Amino acid sequence: MSKVYPQAPSSSSSPSSSSPYISLKQECFTIWMKSLLYNSHGCTAYNSNGEIVYRVDNYDKKCSSQVYLMDILGNVLFSIQRKKLRIFGCWDGYKWDFSKKQRWFRVTSKRQKIQVDLGIDQGLGYKIVKSCGKLGFKIVNLDQDCALVAEIKRKQTPSGIDLGNDVFTLSVEPGVDQSLIMAIIMVYGLIHRQL
Repeated sequence: MSKVYPQAPSSSSSPSSSSPYISLKQECFTIWMKSLLYNSHGCTAYNSNGEIVYRVDNYDKKCSSQVYLMDILGNVLFSIQRKKLRIFGCWDGYKWDFSKKQRWFRVTSKRQKIQVDLGIDQGLGYKIVKSCGKLGFKIVNLDQDCALVAEIKRKQTPSGIDLGNDVFTLSVEPGVDQSLIMAIIMVYGLIHRQL
């Protein structure tokens, strides 16, 4: 009988990288907007070797006001919480540390414009730009002349057939925290009621 998780996830980053979630080369992932748990809502991310790297399980509640991005071992990487504001949608992402929770980013959505502010008062941020049809988008860096950070689009077979509205290809540029990008994608999925 084969195991669901045959081995611990391997890091594609070099030993000189400061985080196992930052690579010195472009990384590609497959995002499936389904939970691994039967009859549950969530998301699963696979690396280019077909190994599960990230997961979100909302269990029986779709579009929850709080979700957790976890690694394959179930360690919480980010806690994502919706803030109740009348004017626009607002989501806070907390880098998870059992000794303290530190807000890492805030996503605001107002009139179809989605912006990601990194840190608390650092003035750094990303912007989500629609592309690749209805379900695709790019994440660009506002501090570096809108340089591409990541791109997500519907996954296709080599012959060009779409694999469905819930299967995506994610490419993350070198030197970018992949877990942060996954957390931003989770917020995007929550905003658009896909998660």
